Amino acid sequence: MVTTSIPFVTAEAVADSLSPAEAVAAIEDALRAGVDPAADFGRQIIDVRHGQLLLMPAQSSSSAGVKVVTVSPDNPTRGLPRIQAVYVLFDAQTLTPRALLDGAALTTLRTPAVSVAAVKPALLAKDTPLHVTVFGGGPQATGHTATLADVTQGHRAIASTTYVVRNPSAAALPPGCTVVAANSPEVALAVHHADVIVCATSASDPVFDSADTKPDVIVMAVGSHEPGRREVDTRLAARAQVIVEDRDTALRESGDVVIAMAESDLRPDDLIPMRDIVTGATTLRPDEAVFFKGSGMSWQDIVVADAIAARLTS
Repeated sequence: MVTTSIPFVTAEAVADSLSPAEAVAAIEDALRAGVDPAADFGRQIIDVRHGQLLLMPAQSSSSAGVKVVTVSPDNPTRGLPRIQAVYVLFDAQTLTPRALLDGAALTTLRTPAVSVAAVKPALLAKDTPLHVTVFGGGPQATGHTATLADVTQGHRAIASTTYVVRNPSAAALPPGCTVVAANSPEVALAVHHADVIVCATSASDPVFDSADTKPDVIVMAVGSHEPGRREVDTRLAARAQVIVEDRDTALRESGDVVIAMAESDLRPDDLIPMRDIVTGATTLRPDEAVFFKGSGMSWQDIVVADAIAARLTS
């Protein structure tokens, strides 16, 4: 059969088809069913005249797929997103195109799903209200708070959410939150009170001083995937239980880990693959800091894209 048209799943349809908690469950189910992040295809980065193309291929038992991401540094001056993407989902056996998805919306859904799946045992180990501090004000920042709220619903209340941004007057953030400027004295206070800290920025250097954090703070950093850039300082990485998507990927792409290893006693064997957390192979120690560093991997896209496609065709 020749395919004459491919359904396009818009950003709105991506968001409507799968809740944040359902996306977390899809990631957990895939890891428990045997998905091995270490076997993932590597991300390919291709320099083009006005930016980069990123190709992220993956396969599952039912599908093959690829996310094509464009990075155009000058786009913000044009009123366009710096990063844009589409995802093409194919049938695994025939390689017939099944669907074309808004890639940015898929990324916005799956990235916080991965983060929260990785730290969920620590997140739900207590029942006290959560104070959340988020560095960044973009889709990943708000996506993480939405996923935290959805997953903790009925388990832990969100007592407060504070966003730390460069320009508070220009930030479009959810009602009821607190917004502070990145260079203000309020940042240290927000870090001090935080039970959970999310870093979703384009920063190349640590965005907060971890000396201000609680001993059992949970930190998720997803803003970079380059070995020379980081959002979290060495002090935190050296004392925390460090969770990564995959050891080799983290050693190749995650500056928060790579730089901390150069500056401390943190070693590759100290890194905990998130698969071990989700499957229960590793149990986190209570009352100690937890740090998840994510750089984004191809297997995550196809897991969530499969779940969306299944929901839309059911």
